Amino acid sequence: MRAEVTLTSSTGRISASSSKSAMQRYIAGALMANGVSRILSPAFCDDSMAAIAIAEALGAEISVSDNMVSVTGGFNPVRSELFCGESGLAARMFTPLAALHNNEIIINGKGSLLKRPVKMMERPLVDLGAEVSSNNGYLPLRIKGPITGGEVHADGSVSSQFITGLLMALPVAKKDSQIIVDNLASKPYIDLTISILEEFGIEISNQEYKKFLVKGRQKYIAGSFTVEGDWSGAAFFLVMGAIGGEVEITNLDLGSPQSDKAVIEALTMAGARIRKSDKSIVVSKGELRGFEFDISECPDLAPPLAVLGLACRGKSVIKGTGRLSVKESDRGKTLETALTSIGANIRNLNGKIEVEGCMPLKGGKADSFNDHRIAMALAIAAFGSRSPVIINGMECINKSYPGFINDFITLGGNIAIT
Repeated sequence: MRAEVTLTSSTGRISASSSKSAMQRYIAGALMANGVSRILSPAFCDDSMAAIAIAEALGAEISVSDNMVSVTGGFNPVRSELFCGESGLAARMFTPLAALHNNEIIINGKGSLLKRPVKMMERPLVDLGAEVSSNNGYLPLRIKGPITGGEVHADGSVSSQFITGLLMALPVAKKDSQIIVDNLASKPYIDLTISILEEFGIEISNQEYKKFLVKGRQKYIAGSFTVEGDWSGAAFFLVMGAIGGEVEITNLDLGSPQSDKAVIEALTMAGARIRKSDKSIVVSKGELRGFEFDISECPDLAPPLAVLGLACRGKSVIKGTGRLSVKESDRGKTLETALTSIGANIRNLNGKIEVEGCMPLKGGKADSFNDHRIAMALAIAAFGSRSPVIINGMECINKSYPGFINDFITLGGNIAIT
């Protein structure tokens, strides 16, 4: 899909899309709960649909309507392969759950997921009693349990997603467990996991993100759950308001454990005008200035903050970018390549990204590199460009935010699809 994008001003109000991160965790929890769970305000992006298909393969019965997903839980694998699409969370979260069973199960995916590491899962799962083999640290991965609990050491430096999987699987293991984690990244995502587990009646003791105590033989309790709004997708439109006019977004919880709510802090540092209420957040254009911001705990903010930097006076520095290389693309490099191709002055350096304010850009052709967040960043970067920004591969937004184009148009942008 080729998209021709123009953006001269941004004004309006939208409701944030539902969080795929929360949605996938609710699907996993509902799978493990006996009885019927109802997931309200569901997210229907590609990653969420992959999670639904995986839960069905692991024994859940699922029905889908526009505003609800009904899950009859019951962990009992009916297929020997779990296909994760391009979802890193699905691959790393459902693998420990699959390891609860004594059948061999293959974890597989496609596209960028085949280049994302899973080696950090192998040793811990073996230590818990599973048989594990991968393709030299990448998918496909074969696993045969059952894991029964106990003490396990895990590396959290690449991603917290596998830790989420352990936290979801070990409560139903036969024995109590201790998960000892080194260098845990993206701690707020672990907060999100523990919060959702609590909704299912599961208790986890978090000891300063270095050790997690998990009692075995716990039971997931079915119920009704509402998926909160997604800060990751909303961040692009909040930046759009800061550089182009005034944008109001509802359905965002300022008390959310989602790490990407830190976009508000970055926007404040840059000089955007922000109004908050219980019902919405309004961001409008101010005298934007260069800023420095560390994304170690919120790496998905790199693309929208890079575009924010383009609209600021002077230089902005985005620090803590080390983990961008293992996203859907090598995101530091692809941000530099994609934005430079339309006139930006951006440098991907060791551990940081430097951006010089230079809007409006010249526009022209750019590639999304099949990375949903690169595609969305390019669309926002079209603000005031001297010629349209032409994005190749715009369909990749369906991975996380299929409604992005409609919301972009609602807020004043123009996108022609060819």
